[in-house]
Amino acid sequence: MSGREYRNVIRNWRKILRTGVIPMKFILIFGPQAVGKMTVGHELTKITELKLFHNHMSIELFHPFFGFGSETWRLSSIVRRELFESFASSNQYGLIFTYLWGFDLQKDWEFVKQTCNLFESKGAEIYFVELESDIEERLKRNKTAFRLDQKPTKRNIEYSEMDLIKTMEEHRLNSKEGEITRENYLRINNTNLSADEVARLIKDEFNL
Repeated sequence: MSGREYRNVIRNWRKILRTGVIPMKFILIFGPQAVGKMTVGHELTKITELKLFHNHMSIELFHPFFGFGSETWRLSSIVRRELFESFASSNQYGLIFTYLWGFDLQKDWEFVKQTCNLFESKGAEIYFVELESDIEERLKRNKTAFRLDQKPTKRNIEYSEMDLIKTMEEHRLNSKEGEITRENYLRINNTNLSADEVARLIKDEFNL
């Protein structure tokens, strides 16, 4: 057991003994497009009691009606906020949320802060998992059957590849060293790791 794992175990037990309540877990998995956020989150649900709410769930709900227009993003934001508020107030074990975080975009920083504040206000513990992978591997993962099944808007491969490269060129999608200051933070280069291997690393590191 690593020093961080030991501290997590001790802190969790102290909180349980003090309050009599097992704190909810909120795991934010972030990284560039097609890095494997959703797939890793899915694998993590298999070995924990966590539930997965990946970022495209709300997008795919409204895209058939409004495309990628402003109304889709507005309604998606409302759904996310309402789900977060309901889940944070429940007695569930924990939630995984996947997010494409543009580190050069202030609105993304504000969204992450507001979301974490919401869960922390209800007594939840926050865990950050950052994934990074080579562009060649990401382009391969962009075409996997599971991704295309879960995200219909990605089924136009030519368009999604163009969008992946364009977004990478226009925005910074991984953090700089020292930029993430949360204690429960894990960064993984998963270029050569399977989703289930990454899920195991996360579970073991944070004692989930």
